[in-house]
Amino acid sequence: MKNNPRVVLLALLMTITVTSSFAATSDDPRPKTEMTTGMTDEQRAARVEQIKTRVNEIKTMDRSSLSKADRKALRKELRELNKEARASRGVYLSVGAIIIIILLLILIL
Repeated sequence: MKNNPRVVLLALLMTITVTSSFAATSDDPRPKTEMTTGMTDEQRAARVEQIKTRVNEIKTMDRSSLSKADRKALRKELRELNKEARASRGVYLSVGAIIIIILLLILIL
């Protein structure tokens, strides 16, 4: 079977396009949990307060006058702030998880 030069060129072009679009998707390669692990407790509390004030500013602003792109940017910012706020909290265990852990410890020991 003969390779058509146009098919080979098209396949090469599509490969280059796909790999470059995947490389450009991430703004910050670090996850939000890594950003907050190096902070002290005071810095985390201050950052949480900054997040709360920014969220309150967004809630009080008049979004009806914003363009569609601006509203989309606000939604994206709120999602990022939510992720960062969740990452700054500690790890909590539910009652069911605690019971399962206790039962496993009883069975093991």
